[in-house]
Amino acid sequence: MNEKKLFLIDAYSLIYRSYYAFINNPMYNSKGFNTSTIFGFLIFIDELLKNQRPTHIAVAFDSEKPTFRHEIYPNYKSNRLITPEEIRKSVPIIKEILKEMNINIVEFNGYEADDIIGTMAKQAVEKKFIVFMVTPDKDYCQLVDKNIFIYKPKKSDNGPEILGINEVKEKFSIDHPEQVIEILALWGDSSDNIPGVPGIGEKTAKKLISDYKSVENLLENIDKLSPKIQNVLSENENTLLLSKKLATINKSVPIDFNEDKLKIKNYNEQKLKEIFNELNFKSLIKRFFQTTSIDESIDVTYKQGDLFEQNISKVANIEYNNYNDINSIKHNY
Repeated sequence: MNEKKLFLIDAYSLIYRSYYAFINNPMYNSKGFNTSTIFGFLIFIDELLKNQRPTHIAVAFDSEKPTFRHEIYPNYKSNRLITPEEIRKSVPIIKEILKEMNINIVEFNGYEADDIIGTMAKQAVEKKFIVFMVTPDKDYCQLVDKNIFIYKPKKSDNGPEILGINEVKEKFSIDHPEQVIEILALWGDSSDNIPGVPGIGEKTAKKLISDYKSVENLLENIDKLSPKIQNVLSENENTLLLSKKLATINKSVPIDFNEDKLKIKNYNEQKLKEIFNELNFKSLIKRFFQTTSIDESIDVTYKQGDLFEQNISKVANIEYNNYNDINSIKHNY
């Protein structure tokens, strides 16, 4: 009962997830503002709080300014489309709502959410927390450790996927989760425009790291490889080492870990209700505050809850499976 359970949420991964869940059936308030992204994000947060009962929580946002990765590789994430206007307009409102929910928002200039979460996760386990990183992104697998897990939100009727050390080792055919960095260095990451080595895909990258453990050891034993692999590695050695730097999550962001700020607290009910009313989220007032006096017949969001659950299963590029509920996971100290 005294276990400290911290959930660290990658904000934009869930914001985009909510946006695409409603892409074909957007929701609007009475003023014509697209509220879909905000609604989907809040449904997830509410379910997480009620079902998983964290003792502590934080939501991490990417820096709005270029990061250290852009400094060493200007093309980092240059392949990404401009942020949709609906998301751009929704983010300040989401932040305002999180503030009134007394959920700590963490952002740090020059760093991405994964760097913030990686740093906070490391700091948290030192303070005897069990940590769940809420994200669908595979690069977080490198952070998984004895008391650090990935929590992938549920898809459709499936439960959340929980990845611990054994799951990551099996998924990538490696000895330790940190070797995910080595695989991404070879394989690259198209979502972040990390180049990797041309011609080396996921299967080959896993096999090479399974055999040689790191890209540095791979290069030292290059003469043992097939002529084709030798040539491609020799021609792209600098790109390979650069890709490893880009793929490595920084766990030393200068963040002051304040345990008290992360504690679950009561909502600022009046302010939150005002925002929900402005957005026409009457069903969320009922959901968040257990109100029974709301006229659901006039609430456009009431029937959208089920629609969100249906649509979320259609979000592309995310894989989910049923794993043990996090409540069965205990400290491993």
